[in-house]
Amino acid sequence: MNGDRLLEMLAALASAPRLRIIAALQARGRNYISQLARELGISRPLLHLHLQKLEAAGLVTSALELSSDGKALNYFELTAFALALTPETIACAAATLTDKA
Repeated sequence: MNGDRLLEMLAALASAPRLRIIAALQARGRNYISQLARELGISRPLLHLHLQKLEAAGLVTSALELSSDGKALNYFELTAFALALTPETIACAAATLTDKA
């Protein structure tokens, strides 16, 4: 994993609400934003902002689907990811950081 990707993933995970979102998706599987907002007790706009950050980091994916009554539902689910933070992996990632990071 390169340094820029590692920084993006760590930044996305450095938030209690985002960790709760990942935990909820892990426990219950894919879910649409309104249901997830109710389960987590968070507003849909704020949840959407957190999900955008997680999606940009490649930790979740989304898919817009139509329900049987014609309503558009934005479903989110976890992507498979693993982070092993050791001094060696951090040193390797640091060697690949770009100027933008």
